[in-house]
Amino acid sequence: MSTVVAQPEVLAASARELQAITAGMQAGNAAAAAPTTQVTPAGADMVSILTAVNFAAHAELYQAVGARAVAMQEMLGAVLNISAGSYEMTEAANAAAVA
Repeated sequence: MSTVVAQPEVLAASARELQAITAGMQAGNAAAAAPTTQVTPAGADMVSILTAVNFAAHAELYQAVGARAVAMQEMLGAVLNISAGSYEMTEAANAAAVA
């Protein structure tokens, strides 16, 4: 038989910290969106234009990947919160059964 040891308060604290990190990532991504996706070409020549388009394409790809990362972090935070509540209810039920 395996034994699981969990501290619900630590799980809940971790979820709160992850939410703060996620909010910071969202703010950083939002702040970087316009300056990186709307790159002005350095000159009127074709190389400058293509370079600006290339940088903008990379920035758009980063924004898409960043949005997925934020979504995954939000899901992880939700799982941590649910797990904390589940462990807390289980501990309370076990304590009531023993008492």
